[in-house]
Amino acid sequence: MRFFLPLIISLSFIFESVFVELLPDIFSNSNTILVPHFLIVVIIFTAIYGDRKQGLIYGIIFGLLFDIVYTEIIGVYLFMIPLVTNIVAWLMKLLQSNIFVVSFVTLIGITLLELGVYEMNFLIGITNIDFISFFNVRLLPTLILNTIYIIIVAFPLKKFMDSYAKSLND
Repeated sequence: MRFFLPLIISLSFIFESVFVELLPDIFSNSNTILVPHFLIVVIIFTAIYGDRKQGLIYGIIFGLLFDIVYTEIIGVYLFMIPLVTNIVAWLMKLLQSNIFVVSFVTLIGITLLELGVYEMNFLIGITNIDFISFFNVRLLPTLILNTIYIIIVAFPLKKFMDSYAKSLND
């Protein structure tokens, strides 16, 4: 059971790029940017239902890997994924951890991630897009895409994380 979590997280990391490559041409020609955040969904679920410390460790490892593979600046996702995971895990201590609340808070986490990455890129001058355009072109479509993903994977992922947490306790 312990080897399945790194496998699931690794596959979600790989699936993000495969998903972008397999998107229909309709989306590539439109004025929207869809960003799959399948990795952070799995990491947040790990921190909430599994082990918070492991969620943060996976956030650091895969944040660095994400920066190395996909971005020009090392450190943006390395910093943002663990930060968002920690905020969401802390917030879940105040709320009920049923699947609907966790799904909604995960979407808040994705929003925080997108906003943080946008602000960092805006401050360093990598992007010059204004916030309204960012919201309409990237943030809103990204949240819709990731909502669909969460609806599909939330129950199986929660079930896996529950059995994973049980195996950690045994």
